[in-house]
Amino acid sequence: MTTVIAAIGIAGGVAGISGAAQGFDLQGHRGTRGLAPENSLPGFAKALSIGVSTLELDVGVTKDGHVVVIHNPRMEPEIARTPDGKWLSESGPAINSLTLEEVKSFDVGRLNPVTRYAKRYPDQQAIDGTRVPTLGEVFELVARSGNTVVRFNIESKLNPDKPELSLPPVDFARAVLDVVHKYKMENRVAIQSFDWRTLQEVQRLAPEMTTSYLTVNQRWLNNLQIGEPGPSPWMSGFDVDNYDGSAPRAIRAAGGAIWSSYHKEVSADSIKIAHDLGLLVKVWTVNDAGRMGELIDMGVDGIITDYPNVLRDVLSKRGIAVPSPTPVTP
Repeated sequence: MTTVIAAIGIAGGVAGISGAAQGFDLQGHRGTRGLAPENSLPGFAKALSIGVSTLELDVGVTKDGHVVVIHNPRMEPEIARTPDGKWLSESGPAINSLTLEEVKSFDVGRLNPVTRYAKRYPDQQAIDGTRVPTLGEVFELVARSGNTVVRFNIESKLNPDKPELSLPPVDFARAVLDVVHKYKMENRVAIQSFDWRTLQEVQRLAPEMTTSYLTVNQRWLNNLQIGEPGPSPWMSGFDVDNYDGSAPRAIRAAGGAIWSSYHKEVSADSIKIAHDLGLLVKVWTVNDAGRMGELIDMGVDGIITDYPNVLRDVLSKRGIAVPSPTPVTP
């Protein structure tokens, strides 16, 4: 079980959790998705140049065992072009069916302009020739920046309903942990997932690691499945209904350190419950300045955003310390 050291944090929560940022946690989502290609070295470099306390990113594992930084389990037409420069017309091959060399043959440096996804991020700078990085390459980028304090919130992308698209949870956890250990990043990394099976394996294999439990209860994704018969397949045997429908109570029972909720599903009361249980509360994905302020007032300990520049401004106006920028060339 992850050790939680109770101490009052800047937002009223707890601090002192290994792998978690101190003070208010300003997390750049997929680097800085609103401003630069997501989950890319240029995107992470942009986030570092703005100044974030944590780089949030997603990982998959290739056919030849490399941990790569990419959100979806397949190459998708919204972001991927083939070596001949053509956009994919539909979901492409699964990451776990490709070698690292094959994954890096795709250009992920701009959004496909004909997609609705591209219209959501009109300010994202196109950087043609951008390739999917490995997790190790992200660690190396940060080392070159000289930033010795920025954290990494690494999301394992597994779906219990589509097991063919990823390694089994224990093998996935081992692959990620091997890279973390290689770069000696244990004290700067949190592993997060909607798939609690992965987090249980991380806690078993590396009890010193911080785990962040993602939750959502929406039509487009629902890992809690409140009120439905039996435990959710996402929750590794933990049935939220056995905890009065309380995600924080279920996470505490599972041994987690951080509750990472969809931002529309928290309240001041649920945040207090989480804090009383010794959990930090970090919400996703918040891009509106007004909503950021509301969540800060509720007492969240961190916000994951596509626009870390916007969150920095909100925090600064409230007199909350923000991280120092550390510019670096990708």
